[in-house]
Amino acid sequence: MSPITHPLLTGASVRHGFFTRQGGVSQGLYASLNTGVGSSDDPAAVAENRRRIAAHMGGGPDDLAACYQIHSALARVADGPWNGDRPEGDATVTATPGVICAVLTADCAPVLLADPDAGVVAAAHAGWKGALGGIIHSTVAAMQALGADPRHTVAVVGPCIAQASYEVGADFQERFEHHDPGSDRFFIAGDSADKRRFDLPGFVLWRLEQAGIGQAAWTGHDTAADAEQFFSNRRAHLNGEPDFGRLMSAIGL
Repeated sequence: MSPITHPLLTGASVRHGFFTRQGGVSQGLYASLNTGVGSSDDPAAVAENRRRIAAHMGGGPDDLAACYQIHSALARVADGPWNGDRPEGDATVTATPGVICAVLTADCAPVLLADPDAGVVAAAHAGWKGALGGIIHSTVAAMQALGADPRHTVAVVGPCIAQASYEVGADFQERFEHHDPGSDRFFIAGDSADKRRFDLPGFVLWRLEQAGIGQAAWTGHDTAADAEQFFSNRRAHLNGEPDFGRLMSAIGL
């Protein structure tokens, strides 16, 4: 496995990785590092893939604190290993060494955050619904409750669907503009008058700025455009495939 890392988090001296689809044991549509418990992949293969990621992060599968994701604004605090439990939510925050905060994505934006001075890290799952609904602010608030300072916090948006690959309806833009005036900057014209292209990573970076995060960046990877490295819900749908794998992004102290 060769997970993608970023200088902002490397400089914060935290273990982290945006894992690609390479380095696992799954076959077919799920080749090879599918971590989606909710996929139709062989459960034994998924368990082995998750074990490999946990080992790469310096722990075991029970140390993975990954929620049952529901596209919400709910951030959970993990003060110890979850031992395989998956509470509903879309972000995990911890100040406990050994806990591995993790999120699963397949076009949605994974966001890894760290305040190295306070010793607090987090992983958030930000699809369009969660990003619009407030998952970034909830995550930052949960980090603050553990002693983090947004001004000293760094955040990296990992591989996700990029604007060139993300065509949506014009009503999608109207929904965002109604909820957040100024968000029209994240939309450009689509292939027809009733279509737009949405900049998800740009919107998430704006959310991080609004939350007061000191430094933030996007890795620049488009999951929908790179089938060799990434799983993609949209690509699977366009190709008529019945299912898709899930990528894991993780961070820990």
